[in-house]
Amino acid sequence: MKNFLVHNDEIKNEMLNAIGAQSIRDLFKQIPREACVNEFTLGNPLSEMDVQKQIKALSKKNKTDYISFLGGGVYNKFIPACVGQIAQRFEFLTAYTPYQAEISQGTLQVMYEFQTMISRLTGMDISNATVYDGGTACAEAILMAKRITKKNKALVSSTLNPQYIEVIKTYSWANEVELDWFDEIPGNTSDYACVLAQNPDYYGEIREYNPVETLFIVCCDVSSLALLTPPSDYGADIVVGDIQSLGIPMEFGGPHAGFIATKEKYLRQIPGRLAGKTVDADGNSAFCLTIQTREQHIKREKATSNICSNQALVGLCATVYLSALGEKGFREAGFLSAKQAHKLAEKLVSKGYKVLNNNFYNEFVLKVNDVDVFLTKLKENNILGGIKVDNSKLLIAATEMTSDEDIDLYINAA
Repeated sequence: MKNFLVHNDEIKNEMLNAIGAQSIRDLFKQIPREACVNEFTLGNPLSEMDVQKQIKALSKKNKTDYISFLGGGVYNKFIPACVGQIAQRFEFLTAYTPYQAEISQGTLQVMYEFQTMISRLTGMDISNATVYDGGTACAEAILMAKRITKKNKALVSSTLNPQYIEVIKTYSWANEVELDWFDEIPGNTSDYACVLAQNPDYYGEIREYNPVETLFIVCCDVSSLALLTPPSDYGADIVVGDIQSLGIPMEFGGPHAGFIATKEKYLRQIPGRLAGKTVDADGNSAFCLTIQTREQHIKREKATSNICSNQALVGLCATVYLSALGEKGFREAGFLSAKQAHKLAEKLVSKGYKVLNNNFYNEFVLKVNDVDVFLTKLKENNILGGIKVDNSKLLIAATEMTSDEDIDLYINAA
């Protein structure tokens, strides 16, 4: 063992043979060859000054002044300046997992307040302190339902966010969960561990749901709860979603954070972490990690999830955002988002286009002759006009950031 090298050819071949692979490349066969980098061609070393010049030259190639009507789970929302200022404080920015409660009171208090806000918005008893994103929250909720009901089939809406569906498929394959899909919930759902629906759905449609005969999971955009009925009021047992719309920049699609909120009786099955409020030895209010059923801790194989972290910093941003807006500001932002979306839809209809939604909050599907031509024309006018659904349909979103002038520019360019 004196000169042991873990990556010599003999050991590599032995490991490859053990798993039935011909080469290391086989381990990455899901990645297209054209996306793989075999070698890096690096130039000569540069001084710091030259590196800065090069980076600035590259940054000038970016176009950052588009008017955005993109949605589909990532929205151009107003973010108060205090969100970034507080999130960049080193006490939060560099904080590690709050294992030692006595030196982590600030982080734990933020987690506790985040959970409280999500619980109030969704109408549920408890919420965890975030998971990775909305897709992860959906997938983890299905596994949670499987543990509760002891059933391994899930019924999932076909109008769920397509990215969430891909995450669910991966989780379900790994955990031997059978998936069925629905456009309308069937009359009998008792054979399933859960029914998962998104409301408003990916295409912006607000739906009405009746009670189901199993656990009902509702995925929602939290910002829509400024105006819409909380999922608890129409029978949700578990509520999940993404919090990007709560003070998180679009940033090319990340980072995000998700949440899982549920009834108190399912407390022991919720994945991730929960911060709780208690009293210390002197009788003063204090915060602690109440539940963290990770496989690395005492739960081991009985852990509810192998999620090893949470998005605490993103959750902090959401908490500061909601605190800064307050209930009145939150409702006003939601009202403006809906108002501007409906104004845009009405003007497009008056111009001869067809909106395919019956009832929507802040995004809708528009029917056009050729989506690619339509979006290219808008882009030439400095407008990101929406997300392509298919060759004749696109998904358009508006928020409180969408001005009347933006809407007029869209209509004139369409």
